[in-house]
Amino acid sequence: MSHVLAVALTSPPYAVLSYALPPGFEPGDFPPGLCLLVPMGGTVRAGMVWEAGAPPPAGVALRPALFPLERTPACDADYLELVRNLASRHLATPGRILATLLPRGMRTSRVEFVVREAGLPRRLTAKGLGKLSEADRAALAGAWRRGEVRCRLAEEASDPLCALAADPPWPVRPGAARQLAILDALCDAGPRPLSDLKKRCGDGTLPILRRLCALGLVRLDAGEGASQSDAAETVALAAGPADLPPLSGEQETALAALAPALDAPDGAARLVFGVTGSGKTRLYLELAARTLARGKRVVLLAPEVALAARLHKAAASAFPAHAPLLYHGYQPPGAREAAFRRAAGPDAPMLVAGTRSALFLPLRDIGLIILDEEHDGAFKQEDRLPYQAKEVAFFRANRAGALLVLGSATPDVKTFYAAREGHVPMVRLSRRVGSGGMPSVALVDMRAMPKLTATPGTRETGDRAGVLTAEAAAALAETVAGGDQAMILINRRGYAPLLFCLDCETPVRCPHCELSLTYHRDRERLVCHYCGYSRPHPSPCPSCGGTSFLPMGVGAEMLEEQLAGVLPAGAGVARLDRDIARRPERAEAILDDFASGRARVLVGTQMLSKGHHFPDVTLVVAADADLGRALPDYRASERTFQLLTQLAGRAGRGERPGRVLIQTRTPGDPFFAHVVSGDFEAFYELELSRRRRLCYPPFTRLGLARLSFPREYEAGFAAVAVVGQAMRQAAAPLGVRVLGPAPAPLALVAGRRRFHCLLKSPDWPAARRVFTAGREALAASGPVRFVLDLDPVDML
Repeated sequence: MSHVLAVALTSPPYAVLSYALPPGFEPGDFPPGLCLLVPMGGTVRAGMVWEAGAPPPAGVALRPALFPLERTPACDADYLELVRNLASRHLATPGRILATLLPRGMRTSRVEFVVREAGLPRRLTAKGLGKLSEADRAALAGAWRRGEVRCRLAEEASDPLCALAADPPWPVRPGAARQLAILDALCDAGPRPLSDLKKRCGDGTLPILRRLCALGLVRLDAGEGASQSDAAETVALAAGPADLPPLSGEQETALAALAPALDAPDGAARLVFGVTGSGKTRLYLELAARTLARGKRVVLLAPEVALAARLHKAAASAFPAHAPLLYHGYQPPGAREAAFRRAAGPDAPMLVAGTRSALFLPLRDIGLIILDEEHDGAFKQEDRLPYQAKEVAFFRANRAGALLVLGSATPDVKTFYAAREGHVPMVRLSRRVGSGGMPSVALVDMRAMPKLTATPGTRETGDRAGVLTAEAAAALAETVAGGDQAMILINRRGYAPLLFCLDCETPVRCPHCELSLTYHRDRERLVCHYCGYSRPHPSPCPSCGGTSFLPMGVGAEMLEEQLAGVLPAGAGVARLDRDIARRPERAEAILDDFASGRARVLVGTQMLSKGHHFPDVTLVVAADADLGRALPDYRASERTFQLLTQLAGRAGRGERPGRVLIQTRTPGDPFFAHVVSGDFEAFYELELSRRRRLCYPPFTRLGLARLSFPREYEAGFAAVAVVGQAMRQAAAPLGVRVLGPAPAPLALVAGRRRFHCLLKSPDWPAARRVFTAGREALAASGPVRFVLDLDPVDML
């Protein structure tokens, strides 16, 4: 009886297919989790052994697999169980899940084998393997077993990471359209693999990239391993750990409550509910030390790359002997693969700091997983595989018998509900460490806002400086004059969110989304923040050809410019937003400048609110606290409360008291009373009563079924109606409420019409069954996309 390998293909069609053992190999050479090459039709595909040892299907002659891509599997049984769980949850094949989780080098057939065995070819491609005789393939198997065959990416398969090396404006000619297209693509989407950039920008991309590299505007990084800066940092830290401050009494009490859970045999979860500045990071490091001492591994996660990098530095300083690993999606593919394989290495104590994707490293013997700022929406991925990092962390912690710690000053309402119900025991930190106290918070009425005028000796700023009230401007001037620092939140990117044509009296819109384009002055472009379309500015109005425009609204760029003109000379102003954070090293440099005092004022979007510690900040201003509250999203109030409370927590973290000014047009709204008092639990009770009344989580399971089709595909409307009818018929006996399908709040994006169907379900399986009924009704409906997002974060 032949030994059969069930192989999950990690490229289309992502199926699980059966193969026989290749000549010269034994069953033990192909354990589950091993990556290998297999034939399919006239091509070669990469896959993973999903199951080994099954009898052959009756009456079927199986083709043999080709060759393993690794000697021992990086992914163990627990990792395969994680893939099974994700495949079941997302109604996907294992291969499609693996294609998302595995680094490129483990899921491509574009490899070559280097052979150090006499009598055999020194180099073989994947296709070359198939041309060998059976005897040569058996001999090659023996050489592989002796360690004389090494697999590596073929030169043509190398896929370096392309990233901006300079901020806009870029010194290129206005007519250099291809150069500008590449720069815009990297600015909009962040660092991208070369293969992805070629798809976006077309043939001939590589020569233009090389020209941009020569100009110092773009960087190509193959990233075969750790970066030089990482290595230098590790050497510098090898001298010994930095002294950590002693735990406060409250921290000691919290540690005493958490530490026993490190030894829970079936895993445990805890919520650390601590005010901003209460020393949660110090508590995390103490838990990490105890976990590493047990010989286990630690995963420390943050919602943003800049925060993950700072956590990594803190961990590297505290535990230099363990050489903590930094892992996030902006690293070069080669560096991510090196980290993936290091994580799969021998079971030695290890600490990994990173963003959500670090949860998919093949770490064995995990003892502790920490999600800092657990409420943050960045822990949910929306595209490709719409997973929630908290759910993945729960699964991994339970499977490994590890402790999962969720930390926040403003927990997710669902997390806090679970804590209140006793499902996730809670530990509180109610006081700031050190001598600092909580800042005072005051509301500023924007309704009768007078024009802000320039101070003597500075240029006139005009009407557009009115984003700050006179009270906020005076407080800012006083803070800077006193030698302190200030942070100002304006949750809009770009220079102006809308450019109005004075000739045809219409805003300039994206032709693919019919949404207003945002004016980015530093790039001299109008940009769609939804599909990435951009056009140069100044340029004639696409509707009437006019050339007279009025920027309307205020973005972070404009506010940065205004402050530079209003503040006294020498008071540096810096900006931090998503456009700048596309280059992680640039975001780090800005934060370092602000931390050192070279910049006195930091302007930015919601990134300002996330976990930063600047002791000299004594003033924080929310320039427009009403932004976001009216979005068609049941979480809108929760997110605004979290944003404002976290932002307020940046003030007064040093010896001097802090002050927070929140500008709003609705100061009498009861919502703002809870913001001013910083009373999360009072806000929670108000929000929970509203959700109970309207049947939203945590009182139901929420799924969002998204349908879209090309704008010109008229049959799409009928297909949406058919899907809706099928889902409603399936929903009734399952107790699922179906709302829609209805046009999405953003009804046209990237040339596709979008419809949403909201599922309120008693459990996840029922929601999946209703979605499946709709998908089956759609089987022959052309170019209609239909995806299910369980527990959606983005409702637009």
